[in-house]
Amino acid sequence: MTVSAGTQRERAISLLRQHGMARASELLAAGVTAATISRMLANDEIIQLSRGLYQLPDAPSDVNNALAQAAKRVPKGVICLTSALAFHELTDTIPSRVWVAIGPKDWRPVVTRPAIQFVRFGPKVLHKGIQEHMIEGVKVRVYDPPKTIVDLFRYRQSAGRRYQKSPGLNLAIEGLREALRQRKATPSEIAHYATEGGVWSVVQPYLEAMTANA
Repeated sequence: MTVSAGTQRERAISLLRQHGMARASELLAAGVTAATISRMLANDEIIQLSRGLYQLPDAPSDVNNALAQAAKRVPKGVICLTSALAFHELTDTIPSRVWVAIGPKDWRPVVTRPAIQFVRFGPKVLHKGIQEHMIEGVKVRVYDPPKTIVDLFRYRQSAGRRYQKSPGLNLAIEGLREALRQRKATPSEIAHYATEGGVWSVVQPYLEAMTANA
């Protein structure tokens, strides 16, 4: 049975109100045709955030909107490094792109908006320390503060050519200092992740220096 355009429109609006934003594939799966999507765009009933990603015009906008968009475009990805540090309010740095971790063999989609910096994490560290947060109705996976800090040390500039787009060591040190000061990570949590990630020898002197007079 053919679903009327009016019913398709209602389905689209209901889906977007419930989930904040939706991919074209999700709308199509709900019975909303490409023609209805195009018509709703032309009538300003929905807006296109990026290729194949839609939202209602009156949807509340969160400061972390780009993270929600990235989560929709890369469902298996995890917000990491500078973006995770900023999300946890452990730096004043405003990332120019969303940092997303994916597995070594995961498909890397071509995304122009939002700007995404992909990094590949090995299976030993990819699935550790993941938290789930709701942003504009979208479930977003973000590494927790101690894992984020250790990842920044792992991904420091001095690690060589592989990490040439690294945020740098200074950001890792800033994150470590702020996480301890705000009590968003404990020394034992950081030591645990650093040992698992193979960078304890790098993290240890900074951690000991910052906790010596605590």
